[in-house]
Amino acid sequence: MSIRPIYLDCHATTAVDERVLAAMLPYFTEKFGNPASISHIYGWEAEAAVRQTREILAAAINATPEEIVFTSGATEANNLAIKGVAEAYFKKGQHIITVATEHSAVIDPCNYLKSLGFEITILPVQKDGLIDLTELKKAFRPETILVSVMAANNEIGVLQPLAEIGEMCHEHQILFHTDAAQAIGKIPLDVQAMKIDLMSLTAHKVYGPKGIGALYVRRRDPRVQLAPQQHGGGHERGMRSGTLYTPQIVGFGKAVEIALAEQETETQRLTQLRQRLWEQLSQVEGIHLNGHPQQRLAGNLNISVEGVDGAALLLGLQPVMAISSGSACSSTNTAPSHVLTALGHPQQLAYASIRFGIGRFNTQEEIDIVAKHAIATIQSLQNKR
Repeated sequence: MSIRPIYLDCHATTAVDERVLAAMLPYFTEKFGNPASISHIYGWEAEAAVRQTREILAAAINATPEEIVFTSGATEANNLAIKGVAEAYFKKGQHIITVATEHSAVIDPCNYLKSLGFEITILPVQKDGLIDLTELKKAFRPETILVSVMAANNEIGVLQPLAEIGEMCHEHQILFHTDAAQAIGKIPLDVQAMKIDLMSLTAHKVYGPKGIGALYVRRRDPRVQLAPQQHGGGHERGMRSGTLYTPQIVGFGKAVEIALAEQETETQRLTQLRQRLWEQLSQVEGIHLNGHPQQRLAGNLNISVEGVDGAALLLGLQPVMAISSGSACSSTNTAPSHVLTALGHPQQLAYASIRFGIGRFNTQEEIDIVAKHAIATIQSLQNKR
């Protein structure tokens, strides 16, 4: 039997934690009711389970359960937030601000709105991946209705200054949306303190099931209006119609509950593993760290390597480790990562990049194995120049 490679692609997805799966299983069989069908016990059970997850998610970000709208994932949540605001507020203004390093689930909806006549400002980032708050303020216009800046970058792990951005947006009465798909359960999030109006979430980056996400929509100070992008049945307060997938929702809640309970100790553990990996890799000539060295997700390490072919590098690493060179959503795209080019990297460095996503089930022994093989592979390719 072949030995499977060490999984280090936790920004693409994570394994479902066994505790999460155990919580989900009864809702596939004995508690299979529709949460909208509340005339009997089957519906009551499902509705109670959905309500419990709303409460867990709301508590995780300091919101109220009524402000949680379930979606099929963060991509749908991003689309609902951006296009929903654009349609609801287009009489007020048609200008949206976002960032060059955003996920395609934000960039593509913005480009779609641009084709309809909206003006989109895409802010550059500094060399460390952080936005310049002065440039953000300069981009504000009277007709600006929305700013969308992700909490934690899916490629380089950089954490943007959400509280400062939220304060600036609220001062100018501009709605603030953040894609927190990579952040939920990993860093502290507080929509009140950070003045966030819309927040996209997903389960599968935090050891929950794929196919379930949520959008936080502020109800007070200000009350955010959204035009639904999916009609039929009026579920989720009319914002997102469709029968709720109860087992997935239960798994989402359990995954976040576990992540919050273990957040402090897991952050310390992942930081130590990341530093151990970087300390070994950084001894090799021509390796560059991508993104801010400290202001990043604990489990993220993104490097670029001088003088090697990116495809050959990835191929050489794959027998030992399962990793990627960028976003899983664009892994079939032959163009260099738009995130790394936004940092100012030349094409060769952008191509020859590796994203290590360290997670809950990785060990120190695995990190050492990965480091040893990566160093040998990189040096072998460099010697062939």
